[in-house]
Amino acid sequence: MKRLALLFLLIGWQDVWSTPDQRGQRLMAAGRYAEAAAEFADPMRRGVAQFRAGDFKAAAETFGGIDIADAAYDQGTALIMLGKYDEAIQRLDQALALRPGWADAMANRALAAARGAKINKSGSDAGDQREGADQIVYDKDKKSGGQDTRTEGAMSDQSVRALWLKRIEPRPAEFLRSRFLFQLEQKP
Repeated sequence: MKRLALLFLLIGWQDVWSTPDQRGQRLMAAGRYAEAAAEFADPMRRGVAQFRAGDFKAAAETFGGIDIADAAYDQGTALIMLGKYDEAIQRLDQALALRPGWADAMANRALAAARGAKINKSGSDAGDQREGADQIVYDKDKKSGGQDTRTEGAMSDQSVRALWLKRIEPRPAEFLRSRFLFQLEQKP
């Protein structure tokens, strides 16, 4: 009896009777996304955990094997994060075919198309990322000693992704996930 009690203490009593998806969900709730991805048996949950862990390539592959609107949308989003805009557009088109009029999929498709067009036009990931702005304002104030504080050059792909994340309006849980992933990427 003591050995059985010791076994429960060592491996955790919750994990003895829980399914892989239950263990994965517990890890997700704790913010341990990479570990959760390894636990999940359900491919949709595994893909979400991979995406939250920042493993966009693995998430795109996982979602690619699922033929439902949510998976097509999630794969398209992961492909956007990887900079594969043409593939993202195709997958978002599939999501829209499965769920016509889906506002989030249409918005992400438009973003992917705009970004892809900009890259194709410039021939690289560099270039002026300010198109679509109503007005470009350069700040000269007392804090900077009256000097011109504008920065020249292109935004990095990471900056564009951060801007994209700020523009989307997902559910609160999705917003927090996106925000935390961005913050993790910013840490050295």
